Amino acid sequence: MKLIEALKQIKELQRKASDLRDKLSVESPVYSNQPKQVAEWIQAHSDILKEILRLRVAIQKTNLETPVTISLGGKDVTKTIAEWVHRRRDLANMEASVWKQLTDRGLKEGTIKQSNDQLVEVKIVRCYEPETRDTMVFQYEAEPTTIDAKLEIVNAVTDLIET
Repeated sequence: MKLIEALKQIKELQRKASDLRDKLSVESPVYSNQPKQVAEWIQAHSDILKEILRLRVAIQKTNLETPVTISLGGKDVTKTIAEWVHRRRDLANMEASVWKQLTDRGLKEGTIKQSNDQLVEVKIVRCYEPETRDTMVFQYEAEPTTIDAKLEIVNAVTDLIET
């Protein structure tokens, strides 16, 4: 079974479990042997949850053990699927946000007049290279889309590691 198949199967199993829970909310008996039917539904629901758990653990194991190489900023970077998921979820955006903090906040160099009518020369001293900042912001903002594209392929071709 491929990763994508397991992910889709979990969604289908969750739907089936929900359907069974809905059936249990019937207040008046509609089956000839209602207690037996209810017991079967509860057992089926339990079996479905066990299968969801088995699939989730297999997905986690696969994600932790499968290395994936993605080209970022002209460099090939290899991480496990699990690491890429975390980069995609929030870490790449956090990296971008720290680079976005590097700014001169619209200040301009030049001469300004102070309140006492004296002219003062304003020179901005940046403790970073604006070109590097822009490159890094672009790279980190693009990273989630790059990860998504690669993981779509990986999920379709990677076999689930089952124990």
